[in-house]
Amino acid sequence: MPPNQKPTASSQFQLTPNTNYHMKNNNLALLILIFSITGFTQTSFATNGYQLIGIGSYQKSLAGAVTANPGSAMTAITNPAGMARIDKRADFSLEMFMPDRHVDFSSMGGEANDSESNQYGVPALGWSAPVDDDSDVFFGGGIYGTSGLGTDYPLTRYAAATPAPTPDIYFEGYSSLQFWQIAPTLAWNVDNKLSLGISLNIDYQSVSLRQAFIADTTADGIADTKMMNLDLSRNAQAFGFGFTLGVLYDVNDQFTVGASYKSKQQFSDMKYQLSNGDIMDATGQLPITGCPVSAGPPATVTCPAGSYSLELNFPEMISLGTAYKPIDTLTLSLDIKMIKWSDTLDMLKISGPNGMSLNMPAGWDDQTIIAVGANYAVTDKLNLRVGFNQSDAPIKNANTDSNYILPAVTTTHYAIGGDYALSKYWELGFHASKAQDETLTSPVTGAKIGLGITTVGINIGYRF
Repeated sequence: MPPNQKPTASSQFQLTPNTNYHMKNNNLALLILIFSITGFTQTSFATNGYQLIGIGSYQKSLAGAVTANPGSAMTAITNPAGMARIDKRADFSLEMFMPDRHVDFSSMGGEANDSESNQYGVPALGWSAPVDDDSDVFFGGGIYGTSGLGTDYPLTRYAAATPAPTPDIYFEGYSSLQFWQIAPTLAWNVDNKLSLGISLNIDYQSVSLRQAFIADTTADGIADTKMMNLDLSRNAQAFGFGFTLGVLYDVNDQFTVGASYKSKQQFSDMKYQLSNGDIMDATGQLPITGCPVSAGPPATVTCPAGSYSLELNFPEMISLGTAYKPIDTLTLSLDIKMIKWSDTLDMLKISGPNGMSLNMPAGWDDQTIIAVGANYAVTDKLNLRVGFNQSDAPIKNANTDSNYILPAVTTTHYAIGGDYALSKYWELGFHASKAQDETLTSPVTGAKIGLGITTVGINIGYRF
């Protein structure tokens, strides 16, 4: 802090004198930001934000460059017009997802730690078929795991006891979100150049999160006094709805353009039954209103048992794409996408009994993504693919302290894959992808969050 700048509630935390400890400046500047929790999923999908870069092996192998190059029945989610282009087929995909998430508080005399739970399965299935023999109208859909992110950190020293008698402060955090979509879809080949599509998105999400800061007031190495607590770990579910519109147009035999628009997915609020003190603050730094405050010292806000609500929707997405075939055996594709995270994750809102309100600034920004892919037909049966996906992270360094349990910081993804026709009807696909490990560093505390991701997956395709 500059010498002429006065301390504020965000830069200094003072406990009552008769407890004989206090925290100052950098040791707890983070705490007002920490509870800008936007925790999510029990998986940590290879993601743009917490949206998968692609659904199923075909899309993953092209790193998501599929708006104008649909290829599989997972296109119901990304561009529903593609359901009229893939003919009669079904796809069954399973991905093994292996994230590496980590926090580092060593700048404050704390510890570095890795999140547990590092292997997950991500399934998806879909189909498309004409509504009648020789019809130009296709119906299909499926159920898809589309997005999520999560962490599971053990008790970790957050800040060391400097100077005495300041206690050691410990952090623990957990977040889990599962996000699924069912997408019944209608698509229409208007003529031999233009295809249109619309899907109804029927959404399901499950969210639980917990984050606490606990002081070792007896200096015995045991965290014993909660200073801040936000415990929404009793899993809550909600259903939501939205729609996706898509279009494909063949400019000529070599060049196709496509676009899709996915609306904001509107969810009912998630309901949590909390115990007394599941939300509490002894620092005076959480913006809680409507909960009892003890006389202290220290003055402590303790929210009562009751029913609480979390508002969380999924943002709208816009995708533009092209596909180009310079030769019959090679298809090159390019996508530009935008996800409006600022509309749903700039601020998270919790409400509860007696007008209780807690608004937590997560600070996510809108995200622009560029994806490129190439598909090469080696033989009539074998296709090989590569892809590259680059984006700006929705979280910036300045928001590191708000996102310890939501480290959605990956920006660069590489992918390979392919498929092989086993017979006239069956094909087997595969992919592998790598999201380069990225780290953000807080300019206030020096704390770091990081994420790297490896995935492998298979797809079984069937042509009717």
